[in-house]
Amino acid sequence: METSRVIFEDFERDTVSQPELDRLLANGWRHAGTHFYRYNMAFHKGMLTQVQPLRIPLEKFNPTKSQRRTRRSNEAAGFRVVIRPTEITREKEKLFEEHKAKFIDNVPDSIFDFLSQDPDTSPCPGGEVSVYDEDRLIAASFFDLGEESLSTIYGMYDLDYQKHGLGIFTMLLEMNYAQQLGKPLYYHGYCYECPSFYDYKKTFQGVEAFDWNGEWIPTTRKM
Repeated sequence: METSRVIFEDFERDTVSQPELDRLLANGWRHAGTHFYRYNMAFHKGMLTQVQPLRIPLEKFNPTKSQRRTRRSNEAAGFRVVIRPTEITREKEKLFEEHKAKFIDNVPDSIFDFLSQDPDTSPCPGGEVSVYDEDRLIAASFFDLGEESLSTIYGMYDLDYQKHGLGIFTMLLEMNYAQQLGKPLYYHGYCYECPSFYDYKKTFQGVEAFDWNGEWIPTTRKM
């Protein structure tokens, strides 16, 4: 995957329509709250590397054995799943503060680094997947809804439940929800061309990467 130009663009927008969100995502844009951005190069561990926006055409997705096992084991554990419009509560802010302890680099300050103050409606319709062990919130992920897409924003989980693979579990739940809504595309953020913490995003079947020239290329092909 090569591009001859360096891209670093951003803008602020309180509201975008669902079709406009689809167009932005299809051209490598992401957002944090009302701040939209896209960039094709970044420094990782002192090395300049290309940034790869990723998505999954859901008709091409089948979970791996490991992913199926993660889903089955969490369902068997009796965890309760709630999918609803995004609402940030003190309970979720507390989970965010606990979860961010796992990060070494680029540690976020607040959940509102990723979400607007009205995350259910601004800058577009937003939802969440929340997972409970009885009444204890143990995981949550937040997503945008486009006309043809579901785009995950941020996921977090209780570190006491790390062995349960809750980050993957909530992504699988998001993909299933997108399919139920008839949305063919699932956007799951950026990764780097070099090995990094974000490589788990490449492990899903059917993943495509944006080539920064307007095309989405299956990651099974050389980019």
